[in-house]
Amino acid sequence: MQKICFLFNHDQTHQIAHSLPIALQMAKSSVADVTLAVTSALVETEIRRLSGAALEGIKIVPLQTKSTVSQMLVRAFDRLVPARKLLVYRDNLDFFRQFDALVVSEKSSLILKARYGLDNIKFIHTRHGAGDRAIGFNAESAQFDLILVSGEKIRDRLVCDAGVPPEKIRITGYAKFDIIVPEQKPLFPASDRPTILYNPHPSPHLSSWFKFGAEVLEQFYQSDRYNLIFAPHVMLFARPWTVTIDRLSIASVKKPAARYHEAPHMLMDLGSPACTDMTYTNAADLYLGDVSSQVYEFLNRPRPCLFLDAHDTPWQGNPNYRHWTTGPVKTDASDIIGAVDAAFASQASYRDTQLAVLDDSFSVTAMPASVRAATAIIDYLDQAIG
Repeated sequence: MQKICFLFNHDQTHQIAHSLPIALQMAKSSVADVTLAVTSALVETEIRRLSGAALEGIKIVPLQTKSTVSQMLVRAFDRLVPARKLLVYRDNLDFFRQFDALVVSEKSSLILKARYGLDNIKFIHTRHGAGDRAIGFNAESAQFDLILVSGEKIRDRLVCDAGVPPEKIRITGYAKFDIIVPEQKPLFPASDRPTILYNPHPSPHLSSWFKFGAEVLEQFYQSDRYNLIFAPHVMLFARPWTVTIDRLSIASVKKPAARYHEAPHMLMDLGSPACTDMTYTNAADLYLGDVSSQVYEFLNRPRPCLFLDAHDTPWQGNPNYRHWTTGPVKTDASDIIGAVDAAFASQASYRDTQLAVLDDSFSVTAMPASVRAATAIIDYLDQAIG
């Protein structure tokens, strides 16, 4: 029986649901010896919440930085950059060596192969999200032994943009959709207003937050037309500064004014599990955002979208902004309420485009995505390792 580690080495909870359903399915089927490795109590708590009774009997192993030097570096730098995330690899090499395969939803784990020489482990990438950003299709992807993708769009871009050999890729659908989210109370129980989700990205060179965010919140605060859920990408407020590496950029992050938290028609959530478990994308009537892949989770049930371009982006025909074809794009923060009204009114003209991008982004069959993914992993390992 293959020994497989599903690694959850994340600063926040947003990547968990992209591989956890696969791990649960694999353990349930008893086709592999499955271990879940976690690097924070926050992540372990969320795994337990999303898994419920399905987690029974599955090993969960907490990983920590162990050396004095690593712990000093974490204390010095972790508030600015993900120091712990990188150092935990070096301090747990013996743990990783025992496995036949390591299943991850991000790319930092490739350091185990490139720097520490763990070549006997098969590295399997589930990715996280079905978004369009260029960083998702960079050359690092080709270093994985197997990549599970949600649909044809992802496969084609990995081949064309990242140089991934097609034989390394399996289309298995979107495993996150297999998560059963615990039932929630109504978000605005005393209101029948339409609900808007504002979901800005953390990357300073892509996000609408740093230029338009304050105006967006204030206009909804002053209006009685809509309920607003402000649920940005969970990494936006995770640190006092946000740093991105796909195009080096850094910006300080100022939290929204307290008055917005007190407004009955505004729900301000800067990082709870509801930001990542599709609670808000399922509940909203319109998506307002920029480049977050959560727009595709929202569009799984087609509804109006409105996009904010704070950077004068030449986006037409650019595959990194394909999602911007699913709704109007606004280049300033004036009259956001009027723009939302117009987006609702024009939804019929975008519906066919929304259905087309959904079909290209999410492969759907009678078999659940997590089952397809688990089967693909075992079939691959049986052939590669025997």
